[in-house]
Amino acid sequence: MKKAVALRYNHLKNKAPQVVAAGQGLLAAQILKVAKESQVPLYKHKDLAEALFAVPLGAEIPPELYELTAQVLAFVLSLDREEVQAAEKKGPSNDSKMLFED
Repeated sequence: MKKAVALRYNHLKNKAPQVVAAGQGLLAAQILKVAKESQVPLYKHKDLAEALFAVPLGAEIPPELYELTAQVLAFVLSLDREEVQAAEKKGPSNDSKMLFED
């Protein structure tokens, strides 16, 4: 069954990314829909999605997931410069958001 997990990271508040949404089946589809509408980067990684799905809602990811999640953050940071500049025009934010699905 399809799963989706959304993370948010605010370096001013958190030591690590925090799980802000998780679901499977229809709920996963709804999370994906909202993420797409909000232009949240999507990263497909079945094993990471499974591991993040086990993290309680509202909790920061555990240290054993830091390395793999850091690789994903590198992906998000490497997005097209135009997309980053467009997002900056909307105003400054300390929050980074990303979504994982399997």
